[in-house]
This record gives sequence, structure tokens and C-alpha cells, in this order.
Amino acid sequence: MGAFLSYLAEVANGSTNDPGLGDIPESCVACVFLYLTPPQICNLARLNRAFRGAASSDSVWQSKLPSNYQDLLDLLPPQRYQNLSKKDIYALLSRPVPFDDGNKVEVWLDRITGKICMSISAKAMSITGIDDRRYWNWISTEESRFNVVAYLQQIWWFEVDGMVKFPFPADIYTLTFRLHLGRFYKRLGRRGCSFEHTHGWDVKPVRFEMSTSDGQQATHEFCLDENRFIDVSEHHKRGCWIEYKVGEFFVNESVSTTEIRFSMKQIDCTHSKGGVCVDSVFIVPSNLKERKT
Repeated sequence: MGAFLSYLAEVANGSTNDPGLGDIPESCVACVFLYLTPPQICNLARLNRAFRGAASSDSVWQSKLPSNYQDLLDLLPPQRYQNLSKKDIYALLSRPVPFDDGNKVEVWLDRITGKICMSISAKAMSITGIDDRRYWNWISTEESRFNVVAYLQQIWWFEVDGMVKFPFPADIYTLTFRLHLGRFYKRLGRRGCSFEHTHGWDVKPVRFEMSTSDGQQATHEFCLDENRFIDVSEHHKRGCWIEYKVGEFFVNESVSTTEIRFSMKQIDCTHSKGGVCVDSVFIVPSNLKERKT
């Protein structure tokens, strides 16, 4: 594909004796665009009028949208998408769309693949003791897409539960929890982190679980502060955001709506634990997660 794109650029610059780009029918260009990614299409749209026309074709962008994109549009006021071209709808849905309780859950399209991704704020989860400021506090921060995270000072019964229902398109999805050991802050424009309350996560592992409405289940256990300073990937566990993989689930084409339940817990009351930030849960197509890691 890279060689093909280079060839098109050469033709556009007139550096070959072959027929020019103006000789290629717009319909043929549109057929080629069906096999390209949206960023590639947008780059080629600058070559000439035929390419610009094909790059704006509804048939091209319809093929890039997920089968249930109308479900995402229904989450928005009609005036936001009425009379928009399919290209503009793709661009609109590539930005976070609030779902279920306003700013607590967001869905969006991956810009390269058009696949649906979801993020669920800690605000949308059931957290044991969240209303007692002796245990938990909400911290405003730019490090979360929801601009707020739940910070645990100290507790004996640690449990976080959540659930979401959504018409996910057929695919394999990965569910992860995004956590941070230590309380971060900014001072004089520089990021710092306090571990004053961070303790108890190296005693016993946290149990992560997920299940779906069609019976799929997954369980993983992780020591959040194993060895206190370093994990198997040689990344410091303290002072940085880490996504903990709970598991994968499969959605087939016959399923209209999937319900996913997820949790993490450490309920051994023989010791306390604290000093962790809970940001969100991500549900992302597994091949996207692999691409980013």
C-alpha cells in the first residue's frame, strides 16, 4: 500500500510519463479509497479534484462507519448531525460522545479504524465508602478524560463495581481498569506525586473480574505495589497511570445489546490499604489495544 501511495504522489507531480491523475474517474478513485484508512484518504484528497470528490463520497465514508453508528448519533441532539455528510459524521463521532448520565461514560470512534471505543468514569461506578471523606476524595485533574478521579486515603474493604449496556458491533474487546498509585499534584508547573497514604497493595493481590450477559467471564489478580517499585515490564508502578487488563469478551453479529459487569476488590480486612487513584474503565477492540502496546 505504501508503494501505491508513493506512485500516486509521483503521478501528481508529473514525474512519470503515464496518464495523469486527471484521467482517473472519480468512481475508480472511490473504489480504491474503500481499502484505505481515513488518514490516508484525507492525505490523498489534496492531489486533485477527482481525489477530493472521491474523498467526500458518502459511499466511501459509509464503509468506514460501524454498522451501528446511528446508535451513537441518537445520543446527540438531532441538530448536531442533521444534514451532515457521512465524512462529517465520521469526524463528529471520532470525538467523545457522552453516553448514560452525561459526562460519566463516553464512546467514540477510533480515527484510523472506525471501531467503537468506550471509557467509563469512576463517577459511574459503585465504590464502597465513596461518600465518607475519611476514606475517599474526588480530585480534579487534567490527567483524566473526565477531569476527576477517585482517590483512596485508607480503607479495609476495597471494592469497586460497575456495569454498562451498549450495542457493541461484532468484535473482540478488551476491558481494563486505569489506576495510579500515589496522589499526584502540580506545583510551579511541575508534576509531583505523594505516597503518604500508599500502603497495603503488596500484601495481597487485587482481584479483577468481568462478565457479560451471554455468560462470558474473566478473572485476573494483580499486586498493585508488587516489589514496591518495579513490575515485570520494568516500569515503575508508583507515580504513573497503569491499565490493568481484566479480560476479553466477544460480541457476535446476532447480539443487539451486550451488558458487561466489572469489578475490582481486595476485601481481606486483616490489613488496610490506601493511596490509589481510580480513574476509569476502558473497553476497546482488542486489536487496537495490541496496536498501542
